[in-house]
Amino acid sequence: MDALDQLVKTFFDWEAMAAVLPNMIRFGLPNTLILAVSSGVLGCILGMVLAVMGTSRITALRWLSRIYTDVFRGVPAIVVILLIGLGLGPVVRITTGSTNPFPLAIFALTLMAAAYIGEIFRSGIQSVEKGQLEASRALGFSYGSSMRLVVIPQGIRRVLPALVNQFISLIKDSSLIYLLGLIASQREIFRIGNDAAAITGNLSPLVAAAFMYLILTVPLTHLVNYIDKRLRTGRPEKQQPDDAAALIGKGAQP
Repeated sequence: MDALDQLVKTFFDWEAMAAVLPNMIRFGLPNTLILAVSSGVLGCILGMVLAVMGTSRITALRWLSRIYTDVFRGVPAIVVILLIGLGLGPVVRITTGSTNPFPLAIFALTLMAAAYIGEIFRSGIQSVEKGQLEASRALGFSYGSSMRLVVIPQGIRRVLPALVNQFISLIKDSSLIYLLGLIASQREIFRIGNDAAAITGNLSPLVAAAFMYLILTVPLTHLVNYIDKRLRTGRPEKQQPDDAAALIGKGAQP
């Protein structure tokens, strides 16, 4: 029983969890969402550019997109964050006087997210039947207008579940920016839990951080499943009463 009590105290010390929850809600949660949402939006913009380049008729653009994707998908996230944060950090401080690591962290996360999102968009665009492009061209649309108004919207709709999955990955990858050094108000969920665990020598604050991440990611995971089901089955049709049966039923009433 002593070993079990020690295990429970190490991972589920409710007092230690309660002590870090206010800071996690006040600072950690907003900072985590700022990092994930900002890099997600910018990653979608850059990823769409890469997807268009990857499906372009120009060989050089396809090669540039391929090289970018291979590099940022092949290098670990922690290496990219350290290279961007520690390499560009002094330059940013000299030119702007700012010591806030958030812009560089968002930049690093955006570069990595764009590589994955670009591939997601490219697969969606290429999954659209060629007849869609040919039909729009036959109606008088230019190639660019056909892609922008017909092909790309259909491609995005088909890859929505994968995009939400990528956003979940960004939420988790945001925990790596603690390596750039954060003041108290800049800490995200993981850093708050890690600092408290280091001070108390107890892992319960890290378990609390894990619960916070679960609160963010589990609903998104179910949203992915819902979107995927809707895309595969379509919107359920409402059951309409048969007109003839309705008339017969009315006629049968006294």
